[in-house]
Amino acid sequence: MATMTQEEIFDKVKTTLVDALSVDEEEVTESAKLQADLGAESIDFLDIAFRLEKLFNIKIPQDELFPQQIISNPAYVENRKLNAAGLAALKAAMPHADLSQFEKNPEIDKLGDVFTVGTIVRYLQTKIAR
Repeated sequence: MATMTQEEIFDKVKTTLVDALSVDEEEVTESAKLQADLGAESIDFLDIAFRLEKLFNIKIPQDELFPQQIISNPAYVENRKLNAAGLAALKAAMPHADLSQFEKNPEIDKLGDVFTVGTIVRYLQTKIAR
């Protein structure tokens, strides 16, 4: 498969999110948060991952795009916040995500804010490039 540009990937992701979440195209921006801005729920993440797998002809392991195993691991969580080990594990699991804001207050309830359209585009760039 020829290398796709970030813009081409973004366009496909945008179409996927418009279909999966029934949102308007102009709502799907690089910085739009899947949950807060686009109204995605946990069940939608599975649907989105499935649609992207088919569209890009890749395999998305369940915990690779949305690393649930980290926030459900008691060794990484204290008082509903990720500890230093949890943050390190999250960074290793999600090199495609911008965690700078989340690191300042790593409440697991706020982790959803990390999942932006741009996060998915960068993740797909790394998957397609392999």
